This record gives sequence, structure tokens and C-alpha cells, in this order.
Amino acid sequence: MPYRIDALKEAETMTTDVRILGIDPGLRRTGWGLITARGSKLSYLACGVVTSDGDLPLALRLRELHEGLTRIVTTYTPDEVSVEETFVNKDAQATLKLGHARAVALLVPALAGLPVAEYAANLVKKTVAGNGHAEKVQIQAMVKFLLPKAEFKLADAADALAIAITHASHRGAIALDRRHAVAVGGGPGAARIAAALARLDR
Repeated sequence: MPYRIDALKEAETMTTDVRILGIDPGLRRTGWGLITARGSKLSYLACGVVTSDGDLPLALRLRELHEGLTRIVTTYTPDEVSVEETFVNKDAQATLKLGHARAVALLVPALAGLPVAEYAANLVKKTVAGNGHAEKVQIQAMVKFLLPKAEFKLADAADALAIAITHASHRGAIALDRRHAVAVGGGPGAARIAAALARLDR
């Protein structure tokens, strides 16, 4: 019976508008993009960037990002959030700074009680442009094709919309995997995981 209820809930989400916020983390500029998805139909709502002052200490820059993303979440009230995973490069310091920004991007929606999904950059590129190694100009062109009304001046905002599009494409599979994990899960942490996932599904 629980699986019947879950299946009905999933079918319902495919026939109602779901507001998805995509976030492309960055310490200097964090891109954000908001879309609605109903089944395979996507609609553009808004996008932009949250910036931090490079002359400020790290802690204050992170506070700026936190405050900016909190305003976005409060203003646009998304149903679900998707964040790009950290890309590890040869510059350890740059990777660490990106990790700080990504932590803020994950924390803000989590504090608002929103479900958060994470996607690797190559999956975002493959989903949107059909090529896991697509260039930024290709991503921007495909975002504009999929969301004709989208207006973005910076690549960060276009990337955030691409992340939201990726979530719209994969969210059904994620819900399925989530239910499967709870069904087959065992061990001392299974109950805690199941309880956390149940809260996300409310």
C-alpha cells in the first residue's frame, strides 16, 4: 500500500507545476535560475547572480552569499532545489573556496526545509546539450532553446538554469531511487535516513 501511495504522489507531481531553483555555486558569483516544470514542459521564471565583495574576509563573503540566496528562496518560494557538485581542479585553494560557496548553496535551501539534489557538471552538460564536455556557449544556446523567454547576461545564470533543467529531467528517477533505498535499506542508520527522506517528501 505505501508504494501505491508513493506512485500516486509521483504521478501527481508530473501533472502539476513544480518550481525548481538551480544554483551554480561560486565565491565571487553564485548563479541562480528558476523554472517551472510540468511533466516535460518547462517554463522560465527568473535568473540572476548573487555576488560577494572580494575585498571582504571570507566569513563576510559567505554571509553575503547566504543572505542573497536566502532572499531568492524567500522571494520565489521554490519547491525543489538543485546544486552543481564541486569540480576539483589543480588549484587546491580555488577548489576550497568553491567548496565554501557550495556549502552555503546547500545550507540555505536545507534550512528552508526544501529537498536538494546535486548534479555533476558533466551530467548537466550531457542533459542540456547532449555532450558531457559541451562548451559554455553551447550550454547557453541550448538553455535559450529550451527556455525561449530566458534572459541572462552572465554565464553563471545560464549555468544555473541548466542545472534546474537537469533536475527537471532527472527528478522522477531520483524519487524512485529514494524510495528504493528506503525499501532495501538496513543497518543502524536506515531508520534515520528513512525519517529524513520522509520529511523531504512532505
